[in-house]
Amino acid sequence: MNESTDHRRCAVVVHGGAEDAKQNEDGCETAAMKAMAMLADGQHSLAAAIAAVVHLEDDGRFNAGHGASYAMDGATIELCAAVMDSRGALGAVAAARDVRNPVLLARAVAGTPHWFLAGEGADNFARACGLPRGKNDSARARKEYEEVSAKLMNGEQVLPGVHNESFRHQWNFATPWEEAVRRFGHGTVGAVARDAQGHFAVATSTGGSPPALLGRVGDTPIVGCGFYCGPHGAVAVSSIAEYVVRDLVAYQVYRWIEDGRPVQQALDDALARYGRVDLGIIAVSATGAGSASNKQMPVGVRER
Repeated sequence: MNESTDHRRCAVVVHGGAEDAKQNEDGCETAAMKAMAMLADGQHSLAAAIAAVVHLEDDGRFNAGHGASYAMDGATIELCAAVMDSRGALGAVAAARDVRNPVLLARAVAGTPHWFLAGEGADNFARACGLPRGKNDSARARKEYEEVSAKLMNGEQVLPGVHNESFRHQWNFATPWEEAVRRFGHGTVGAVARDAQGHFAVATSTGGSPPALLGRVGDTPIVGCGFYCGPHGAVAVSSIAEYVVRDLVAYQVYRWIEDGRPVQQALDDALARYGRVDLGIIAVSATGAGSASNKQMPVGVRER
C-alpha cells in the first residue's frame, strides 16, 4: 500500500480474520467506509476503529459478536475484545458470554480503574453499563461447529501439533465429551485507525478458536500479543495464540514501525519471522497503512 508523507491524512484498515473467506471482504470494506466517514467528520481514531469492529460483530459472517464460534459443547459462546489508543485508553474483556458487542464492553472497561475484566464480572459490568445482551447464534457458527465435530468424530486432527485425545482427557465442560462431539475455526476481527490529529487506535474482537477447553483465552485481548498502539502507530493481529503469543507479535511490529521501518515492510518481516502458522496483521503509522497475511484474509482499507 502507498506510503503517505502527510501526517494529517486519515487512514483505517479493517480485517476479518486470517483464513476467513475473501468473499466476506465486502463486510470489511463497508466497515472501513463507516470508520473513514467518522474520521472525515473529525472524530477520534478510537471511535472510528470501534465502529468498524461493531459493524463486523453485527455482520454474522465473522467470528466475533453475532457470528462468534461455539465452544466444544455446542452451546457455550465466550467472547473476547480489546481497545487501545495513543491517548491513553486501554480496555479488554475475556470469556464474556452475554453481550452483543464485546468491543463496546472493552471500551467501557477502559473508563474504569481497571484494564481487563473477565467471565461473570465482565457480563455483570455489561449489565451495569446498559449494553445489549448477546444475540450470538449465527448459521455460520453452527455450520463451523458441525464441521469441527465431524472431524473429531472421524479422528481427523483439528489443530496442528495437538492430538484430539488431549481434549477428551482434559475436558472441563459440564456436557459430557461423548455428547458434545456428537453435537459439535478460529478467527478474529480488528481495525486500526489514524485520525486527522495524528492519534492512533486499535480495536479487536473474537468469538474464540474451537476446539478449546472452557475458559480458554487467546491473544485477541492481550496487549502486545493481539494488539498494540502507541504514538507511532497501531497494530492488530489474527492468529492462533498458542503458537505466537510468546513472541508478542503486535508489539514487535510496533517497535519496528517506531524504529522507522515502513509499515508494509514491518508487516512482511513479521510474516517471514512468525508466519509458521496462520497469521494476519494490519497496521497504520504516521505515514502508511497496510495489511499482510500468509492465508486469505478479507481486508478493507481507506485513506484520505
